[in-house]
Amino acid sequence: MKVVFMGTPDFAVGALEKIIEAGHEVTCVVTQPDREKGRGKELAFSPVKECALKHGISVFQPLKIRLPENVEELKKYEADVFVVAAFGQILSKEILDMPRFGCINIHASLLPKYRGASPIAWSVLNGDEETGVTIMQMNEGMDTGDILLQRAIPIEKKETTEGLFDKLMILGADMIVEALDKLSKGELKAVPQDEALATKVGKMDKTFGLIDWNEAAEVIERKIRGLYSWPSAYTFINGKRLKVYNGDVTEAISSNVVPGSIIKVDKDSFTVMTGKDALKISDIQIEGKRRMAVKEFLLGYALNEGDKLSE
Repeated sequence: MKVVFMGTPDFAVGALEKIIEAGHEVTCVVTQPDREKGRGKELAFSPVKECALKHGISVFQPLKIRLPENVEELKKYEADVFVVAAFGQILSKEILDMPRFGCINIHASLLPKYRGASPIAWSVLNGDEETGVTIMQMNEGMDTGDILLQRAIPIEKKETTEGLFDKLMILGADMIVEALDKLSKGELKAVPQDEALATKVGKMDKTFGLIDWNEAAEVIERKIRGLYSWPSAYTFINGKRLKVYNGDVTEAISSNVVPGSIIKVDKDSFTVMTGKDALKISDIQIEGKRRMAVKEFLLGYALNEGDKLSE
């Protein structure tokens, strides 16, 4: 099949590689414009653009895909189907109707659950037992189109967003190749989503990672894993930001302690009181320093029982 591929981050790269490997003709890759990155403000390519250039595929980078001149540009690239994976822009009805098989999307959740941005993080934050990938026929709504293919995988007890991201990227890449094959043969059945089960999630910003020690330890532990890659769960100690990368729920020694107080310091960890139970922390990064194990951190930083972590 002739494919126009739309995507931007790492999550989409695996799918693009698999589509090429399967022998489909990718006539164009559409991705977000180059962005300034780092202190030098140098322009950086998106991971999808880098992949396209490696394979000698034409790249189109519209600031706003819905503008008339950009829609006209898309028409130049022959395609049976548009495949979309974390592209980052809303497609107009004119674009959705352009290819004969329409536009199909790779979404990292079991739709209709977690429509919108950051579905992988939310599945961890909410303590879900499973998540998965949905291949969906796109319409004008936000992740509201009919389901073409769906697969679930379990979420492990200590799964981080980073680890789950990799698993779902691989799963989505395999599924889109299967979907394209079945689509060309007319073997895919479109199943409408159950609106009664729909949930929506939005974009996160850096402030979302701030730890509220009044919450239960299990909620905070999920936040650490759910925001592992970005923006990271964090607190403050003596005015400095402290990112937390690993914590384990443990029983509180006493209930008459203010949440956020350090109740125990061991050679390789420290334990913090929460609104319910306590959290044993073993992997951190304090502002201005690299990430390190608490055992190493305590060699140069004194922590004592009774010290308070703040919001």
